[in-house]
Parts: sequence; C-alpha cells; structure tokens
Amino acid sequence: MALPSVMVLPLLTVVAAGVYYIYTEVMHYMAKSLVRNKVVVITDAVTGVGNECAHLFHKGGARLILCGTNWDKLESLYDSLTNDADPSETFAPKLIILDFRDMESMEDVVAEVVDCYGCVDVLICNSSMKLKAPVQSVSLELDKNIMDVNYFGPTTLTKGILPTMIPRRSGQIILVNSIQGRLAIPFRSSYAASKHAVQAFFDCLRAEVEEYGITVSTISHTFIDAASQQSPENPAPKPHSLAAFIASQLTHGVCPSVLANEIMRTVNRKRKEVVLAHPIPRVALYLRSILPSFLFAVLAAGVKDSVVAEQMQ
Repeated sequence: MALPSVMVLPLLTVVAAGVYYIYTEVMHYMAKSLVRNKVVVITDAVTGVGNECAHLFHKGGARLILCGTNWDKLESLYDSLTNDADPSETFAPKLIILDFRDMESMEDVVAEVVDCYGCVDVLICNSSMKLKAPVQSVSLELDKNIMDVNYFGPTTLTKGILPTMIPRRSGQIILVNSIQGRLAIPFRSSYAASKHAVQAFFDCLRAEVEEYGITVSTISHTFIDAASQQSPENPAPKPHSLAAFIASQLTHGVCPSVLANEIMRTVNRKRKEVVLAHPIPRVALYLRSILPSFLFAVLAAGVKDSVVAEQMQ
C-alpha cells in the first residue's frame, strides 16, 4: 500500500536525520582512532581550549605531553584525565612546565619534551596572551611580553621539535591562532601584530617542510568565549550603529569545545588552513582584500562611536 503524500516529507526528514547521525558517529569514532598512540604536545593545556583538547585527545588514545605554567593546575588536569580512564585504552599524560615568558628556559623545555617519547607526532601551539588597550597606553615591556608568548614562544618550540620530525618525514604542527592574524581591529595593536607575525612564520614554514612530509596547519578563530551564552538576566547591549554591530561581530567568540573539535578534525584531515568564524568576520576578511578603504572607514567609525558612548556615560 502506498504511503499518503503527506507522510513522505516527514519520513524523508527522519531518514535523513538518522543517516546524518550515523555518519557523525562514525566520523567521531574514526577521528579518535586516528590519533591513537600518537605523541601529541599541547601548550597551555590547563586553560579553555587546551583543557578541552587534552580530554578529547586523551579519550582518543593519544600519548599526551601537557604543557602549562602552573604545576598544580597541570596535576589537577592529570587527575581529571586519569581518574575514570581505562588504562588499556589510554596513556597517562606527561606533564611539563612551560612559560613562554621565560625564553631562557626553552632549550631545557624542548629537551624535556623530546625525552618523554623520543619524538613528537603532533605539536599544538595553543598559548596566547591577549590585550585590549589604546596604542599610546601600551608599554614596550608589555609589547615584548606579548611577542614572547604569541610569537617567539611558539616559533622557538617549533624549531626545537622540528629535528624530531624531519628524519622521520612525518609530523604535524598546528598553530591555534586568531582571526586577528589576518584582520586587525582597533585597540588590539600589540595582540594583532603578534598574531600577524606568527601567522606569517607558519605560512613560510608550511612551504619549507612540505618536502619532508610535515603538515603545518593554522586555525584562525574569533575570540574564545569561555562563558556560554549571554545570560537572560544580563543581555548584551544592542549596537547603535552599523560600525558598532560589525565590531561586536568581529569579537564574537567561539566555544572552547567547538574549537577543540575543529583541532581534532584538522589533525585527522591534515587541513593546512582553517578559518573558524561567523559570517561578519569572514565578510570583513574579504573587504580587507577587495574594499580596504570601506573597511577602514567602518572600523574608524566604530572607534568614534565608542568614544562618544563613553563621554555620554
């Protein structure tokens, strides 16, 4: 007996949803299996994205080397990973103190990382130092600190790890960068400068090491939104102009768990470049290339609006 025509669309919807669910579950399982037994180094593993990555890769059976600036937080992360873990399916993580603000310690840190397993399969450079301030208020010392954490640290660690990858002709280096490595917005001059610098370094590195079978991936995301959604009791203020709306969208964040899953997919698919952003930042990137004068005018108008708003408060 033929189905009534009114039942066809709902039935197709249910079937499509079921197929999609099965597909996502299979892909999720395959993603975990692809990192099994791989030596994965995660910098700044104790905060936000690093913490999410640690849990994700640990469940996938990776041999983790977790780096952070605080030993107590590293031990707490270690406990959260191992307490309910199956020893036959996972490996106990190695813990290493790593502070990019102390560049003199980098040689010892690199040696300690390599000594853990003798090699590194995946290096995830996740550390970042943020700053929002007018240009004239940022000191040279603060500029240097930002460059150490956002540029010199990741590049120095990468240079130290590369000699373990080149002879094996395999490996992947992932830079968790910011969309501000491609697009600068006001009041983040030092931060954007450091992100542009590190983006350029890894773009150059990608071409230099491709002949050795090493993949270099960059992930450009908007700001990390550690909190979930804006609470109903404290809704976000509505922008009062086009410029203010665009500025608010440029700083609209992504959840750490979403970014961590994207990092896992990037490892499995060996994608070289990922932009994780909402439509408005993506449009701004195109405007920067196609209509730069228009984008500059919009950003400048946003600065003027913010000044007027502060004066009215």
